[in-house]
Amino acid sequence: MATDAAPSQPDRAAMPALGEPAHQEAAQQLAQQPDTRLRSLNPGPIPIPAAPSSRSLLETVSDQTVNLDLTASHQSENGSISTVSSTVSSVESEKAAYEFLAQTPIKSTDKHLVEFSEAMRTVAKALRQVAEGKAAAQAEAAEWKRKYELETAQKQQTRIKDCGTCTDDNLGKMASQLSLEAPASDQTGCCGNHGICSHEVLQDEVPGPNPRPSLSMVGRKASFRLSWGCNGNKNGQHKHDFVSFEKGDITTAERSSKQILLKWESRPQTVLFITKPNSNSVRVLCAEMVRWLKEHKNINVFVEPWVSKELLTDDSNNTVQTWDNDDDKKMLHKKVDLIVTLGGDGTVLWAASLFKGPVPPVVAFAMGSLGFMTPFPSEQYRDCLDNVLKGPFSITLRNRLQCHVIRDAAKDEIVTEEPILVLNEVTIDRGISSYLTYLECYCDSSFVTCVQGDGLIISTTSGSTAYSLAAGGSMVHPQVPGILFTPICPHSLSFRPLILPEYVTLRIQVPYNSRGHAWASFDGKDRKQLAPGDALICSISPWPVPTACLVDSTTDFLRSIHEGLHWNLRKTQSLDGPRD
Repeated sequence: MATDAAPSQPDRAAMPALGEPAHQEAAQQLAQQPDTRLRSLNPGPIPIPAAPSSRSLLETVSDQTVNLDLTASHQSENGSISTVSSTVSSVESEKAAYEFLAQTPIKSTDKHLVEFSEAMRTVAKALRQVAEGKAAAQAEAAEWKRKYELETAQKQQTRIKDCGTCTDDNLGKMASQLSLEAPASDQTGCCGNHGICSHEVLQDEVPGPNPRPSLSMVGRKASFRLSWGCNGNKNGQHKHDFVSFEKGDITTAERSSKQILLKWESRPQTVLFITKPNSNSVRVLCAEMVRWLKEHKNINVFVEPWVSKELLTDDSNNTVQTWDNDDDKKMLHKKVDLIVTLGGDGTVLWAASLFKGPVPPVVAFAMGSLGFMTPFPSEQYRDCLDNVLKGPFSITLRNRLQCHVIRDAAKDEIVTEEPILVLNEVTIDRGISSYLTYLECYCDSSFVTCVQGDGLIISTTSGSTAYSLAAGGSMVHPQVPGILFTPICPHSLSFRPLILPEYVTLRIQVPYNSRGHAWASFDGKDRKQLAPGDALICSISPWPVPTACLVDSTTDFLRSIHEGLHWNLRKTQSLDGPRD
């Protein structure tokens, strides 16, 4: 420090010697000079508003040091002080400045202000964490939606084909709801009026060339047409334009009953029997019905492999056919014209689960303990089957849910497990865990709620009279387009069931901070574990289950809740008593 002010060797030799009194006087001046020059740097109390910055303090110290060095050099030339004293003064000045900078310029003694500042910092930190969590959740929801939409688009590209030269406007809405399509081999245009052809409904969902059918399979399946009854009349007409726009006004036009009718265009050739196991009465009736169809209607019969072994014991039923492997089972919908079930609702659910794509019409005979989807009496099977084979007859299109399980490990990939189709409901519960089920629910890109309770039921309208009804859900007509959102014993009294539109996509996710795992079951079977981070995607499948009606859809539904549930059954009020 201050090397420029130090005198050279010849200057030092030319300096006059100082006597003892002069030396003491110079020492006193040297002791007074630093105190005078560094008085402004004394770290005394500084007012809070005038707290200097570190940069300004450094500049001030640098200026004071330069002035002190220049003064020392000037006095050295006049012979007043020595070079050693000037160097010591510069070092002490710099040390005092840095000691001052190390001290806190503001010293508050108000404890309330300190506590308030700490509280504000805590609140700011909490708000920042909430904002970051919300942003992360929204980003994750958007990412899940993007992945699912991309996956759906890829699947639709392999499924959807042009309907040909069909120009009938009355087919537009129904075709869009069912995602109907025609096979490439039969794509010769839409046939008929006021309906939908069977080759548009029953097409294999697997793209590419058709595999070679098994030798046990039969020939071409029968074709049929779907039509609509208007106001109860089976005239094949249906009024779609129930909303009109005239002169800027929106009005509702006349509505039809929208009862769907099925009319065969060619004679049915193949019937698939699905029976309830471990029932002697069902086994006897199945053998009798198979014999009657083959002898009087010349119908080919398919049965399940285990049923085939039972029927082969009877020589008269040795011509029934079955499938040998999964590839043959996947091709059933291309060969089977009609499905006959003998049992209850569980048998209908099992029959629907055999078809991952289109499902042939189902004729369900009631041979179970309780049946909402089995309107036909088994005692009158001859008349019932004869009416169905001749046609036309009413059907109910029962929507199914298409479910995908997405594991946390495959979150960054558009890879999901094989889709599962359910006719009644998918249930997410806590399984054997003793903790509450904790689920985050999203509808499309909107957050719905967090489920805390025993579980959640995502149901179709056909399943509204099953588990969802027992959990407090509403009974809904099976042809009402919607998805039921029903909690199971929620840990909140305000958590009531919802009915959502059919076009939405639901995502049920187990959050990372969940205390336990969740378990998902599909129509009461195929139970899967959901770990934290896993998600379940549910939407309406493009492949409904057409079930034949004994009378019509509404009459069969009301009969089922009256006879099956004894809905609103009470003794009639007596006539005697108080009157108005």
